[in-house]
Amino acid sequence: MHIPVKRSKKNQIFGGVIAGFCEKYDWDPAIGRVLYVILSLTPGFPGVIVYLVLWLLMEQPDA
Repeated sequence: MHIPVKRSKKNQIFGGVIAGFCEKYDWDPAIGRVLYVILSLTPGFPGVIVYLVLWLLMEQPDA
């Protein structure tokens, strides 16, 4: 099962997950990363696990 969002090839730092969402919705990747880190630091949100699951479910970036 894949979700219809592609990981970013040009803006990736680790896997391109956050940048892929930012490219799809026309957001700045830096702001998206900062928001994700803030969200991940809140209690009750498993940030690393969610990132890894999204990395597995998102489509590969175009070559």
